[in-house]
Amino acid sequence: MNLFDLKGKVAVVTGGNGGIGLGMAQGIASLGARIVIAGRNKDKASVALKTLHDAGAEAVFVVADVTKKADCQALITETHRVYSRLDILVNNAGTSIRKMPQDFTEAEWHQVMDTNLTSAFLCGQAAYPAMVAAGGGKMINIGSMMSLFGAPYTTPYAASKGGIVQMTRALATAWAKDNIQVNAVLPGWIDTDLTRRAREHVPNLHDSVEKRTPHGRWGTPSDMAGIAAFLASSASDFVTGTAIPVDGGFSIGM
Repeated sequence: MNLFDLKGKVAVVTGGNGGIGLGMAQGIASLGARIVIAGRNKDKASVALKTLHDAGAEAVFVVADVTKKADCQALITETHRVYSRLDILVNNAGTSIRKMPQDFTEAEWHQVMDTNLTSAFLCGQAAYPAMVAAGGGKMINIGSMMSLFGAPYTTPYAASKGGIVQMTRALATAWAKDNIQVNAVLPGWIDTDLTRRAREHVPNLHDSVEKRTPHGRWGTPSDMAGIAAFLASSASDFVTGTAIPVDGGFSIGM
């Protein structure tokens, strides 16, 4: 028995056109799964698709604004039309706005919460019937170090990522009877467009992360491939409701 064989399986990765999402898509694709990248930026997606295709993966892009219920449903419908099934959903779409809490507008609060948390719920709802029809499935929700820690400039982001962990636990208990495992991944400080903007905003962030992280470096999107492959595969069939840091030890550092 090959616990890490995903041949014939289909995975949807929201925000899979770069950064952590693309790293996870690559990990899942390396086990033989077909990939559907969902997002809004077609140009960025074309680069991601080339990366996947060059590695021998079968992958397509579907335009979707996953903060909208209708788009989430259309994404799953199109996935089923193209590949006739859905087995894996990676809820990776995310954004952040960095301000002190008293300075956020109501619209900014909802923008972050809807992108990071509501989208994961809506995509999960849309994916559920297809996973039941497939005999089970894997849902991987992307949290953050801000699921564990607080910072003065991340109030809605931290709220959304804390919510990801609790939502993951609730869905895991609800859908275990359907053979659907739901887990969260908590990336540490990964070198992405989002964290590059954070380094512009927070003085000395780069050096302080390296100093605290036992591995002594920032993570890269490729560091997310292994955990994605594990949680998407049969190797994790008895793992559900967890929140797993992938952070080079940042969360245990002093």
